[in-house]
Amino acid sequence: MTEAKVALRKALSLPELVVIGVVGAVGTGALFSTAQMTAVAGPGSVLSWIIGALFYTCVGVTYVELSQVYPEAGGPSRYSLYTHGRATNMIGAFSDLIWYLFIPPIEALAVVEGINYFVPTLIGSNGFPTYAGAALGVLFMFVFIPFNYFGVKAFGKSTFWIGIAKIILYCAVGFGLILVFFNARNFVGYGGFAPFGFSGVFVAIPLAMFAYGGIRALPDFAEEVRNYRFLGAAIGLTILGQTLIYILFDTSFVGGINWARLGITAGQWSSVTVPGNPFIYLAGKYNVESLLIITAIVGIIGPFVTGYIYQGAGTRILFAMSRSRIMNSSLKTLSQSYAIPYWSLIAFAIVGAIVAFLAAPLPSIYSLITDAVVAGYIGFSVNPVSMMVSRRQGVTKSRFPAGNIIAPIGFIAASLIVYWSGWPSVPYSVLILLVATVIFSVAFKVKQHFVNSLWYIVYIAFLTAMSYIGSVGALNTISFLDSSLIVALVSVIVFYPWGIFSGLKQRLTIEGVTAEPVTQ
Repeated sequence: MTEAKVALRKALSLPELVVIGVVGAVGTGALFSTAQMTAVAGPGSVLSWIIGALFYTCVGVTYVELSQVYPEAGGPSRYSLYTHGRATNMIGAFSDLIWYLFIPPIEALAVVEGINYFVPTLIGSNGFPTYAGAALGVLFMFVFIPFNYFGVKAFGKSTFWIGIAKIILYCAVGFGLILVFFNARNFVGYGGFAPFGFSGVFVAIPLAMFAYGGIRALPDFAEEVRNYRFLGAAIGLTILGQTLIYILFDTSFVGGINWARLGITAGQWSSVTVPGNPFIYLAGKYNVESLLIITAIVGIIGPFVTGYIYQGAGTRILFAMSRSRIMNSSLKTLSQSYAIPYWSLIAFAIVGAIVAFLAAPLPSIYSLITDAVVAGYIGFSVNPVSMMVSRRQGVTKSRFPAGNIIAPIGFIAASLIVYWSGWPSVPYSVLILLVATVIFSVAFKVKQHFVNSLWYIVYIAFLTAMSYIGSVGALNTISFLDSSLIVALVSVIVFYPWGIFSGLKQRLTIEGVTAEPVTQ
């Protein structure tokens, strides 16, 4: 029953990886972000999705290169271990873990919100789950477990077919709204395509970036892929697939707005805020029963599938952290029958269930869990730096000739995503990250390579400060474009080279911690 006796099984195919990436990403983001983005950007929200895809492509390239050198379970939470040592890895790994711990509860509660349309006792008038709704969310957290417990082969096959059905349903909703309610005037007739200018487009990007998290899960399953070289194609196809779906949903939502029926003055984009799932709301408001049924099914199945995929990916993060000696060693124990880290799965599900339940007695938790996923963006930022350090170490060959350009763009993108997430999301996530890293660094005696992590610590402090004084912060003393430019320039001129020069000269080789890189 130990890791020495059982190994993770290589079972995932390229089609399964792509579906896992696409349907894992297309959850609450497509359903809820669309309306929020339209309220701040108008029809320009379509452009926000496209820019978000370009940003994520640059980040994705770093995952592709590093995952093919270190095709490990939970790999993105280990790359910085090899390039910067234990202290940086502790911070980056917990950034990833916070992201994963909070997303399944968000998805579980989104399922509850979908069901609430038919059983209106699960969500209170304040928009937060009732005790019954929170209890149902907890139940779903445990219902996710069987999809992950019975081996990665069963996980891949079941997710592939359920995912295909989910994609078909999502497309049916998008095209259904376009065919029945599309009004082209909404894109040009009320303040033009970008009624709030490019500031609105950029403000909407963080909402899009949350929805693009699907590629993040793919490298976490790298050790269970039949051929690790599939990962590059899978990440590229995932970004393309989810972008097309998001543009479809955004187009159908913007074009499907009937101002009179919604009781909104035509052109008042900032008032386009609808309660609950916007697509269920529109279908119900327009009295289209067939579309209502489909949107209701999508509102339930969509987040459900995303929830159990992220539970599985998050389980691999705990597994990787145990391998790195920053979690209890029992968390890397594999099931003799199914070759999955079952203690990691159980621990992950229990913590997620607690978070979901607290959404009822402590409504502020409901907002906090959505704010705290910003920690995941902080985790993104270390990978472009790790990629360049890995090249300097001679471990990674330049798989992408343009990597010297893509890596700094990816770093800028990650920095801006954190900054644009704003106040209080950034300090909430940083506070949770700080508490977790301090407690576990003491518990697991992580003292090595602190100097190598200084750039990352100061970088996080800088982004936190900018989120306070910038246009998205509490003080709002610097305009949006100026503050964004400051974040981009300081990040790439100061912290990006500082991070590279802080890297270890040679790949870390601590016994029991380091895996051998794959020969290029």
